[in-house]
Amino acid sequence: TKTDIADKVGDLLIEVGLQKAQANLFPHEFSGGQRQRIGVARALALNPKLIVLDEPVSALDVSIRAQIMNLLEDLQDEYGLTYLLIAHHLATVRYMCDKVGVMYLGRIVEEAPTEELFDNPLHPYTRALMSAALPSHPDIEREEIILTGEVPSPLDPPPGCHFHPRCPSRFEPCEGTVPVESQPVPDHRVVCHLY
Repeated sequence: TKTDIADKVGDLLIEVGLQKAQANLFPHEFSGGQRQRIGVARALALNPKLIVLDEPVSALDVSIRAQIMNLLEDLQDEYGLTYLLIAHHLATVRYMCDKVGVMYLGRIVEEAPTEELFDNPLHPYTRALMSAALPSHPDIEREEIILTGEVPSPLDPPPGCHFHPRCPSRFEPCEGTVPVESQPVPDHRVVCHLY
């Protein structure tokens, strides 16, 4: 019934930190953070086990970003949710993820538990990403890796390792042979001829 639907909507709004009365507002009357909360409520309405989060906090300011990440973490604990997070902001990835996969031109090039990946990046692309991010502590120094060249087209990737035209560690096999996945460290997989 309409009453049941209104009750369910109101309960979901409360669950994500809004008020039942806000169900009658128009989209332009909500802030960016409130709109993100509504998006989360809409996803929860389906009682999912998995939610794909595509850049869930990238357009928000830092204080609202933290609130939304904490909300997502609380809901994950409460409902036993699994998140597939797609993000470019490494601090968000580190905070929200248990395991990380790094992609380059549509291929996963490295996968590991979060702290292992951040402490010990193996793939040259992952190392370059980490060197571009601010360190988690001011006393930590990171090697500065500057990538040269243009990003190849994903529609016409180069032969061999797709990263080889920009890779500072490339050598002959990279140019013609597609690397295979290896596991040089337990639970840490990398697709690179260096391993």
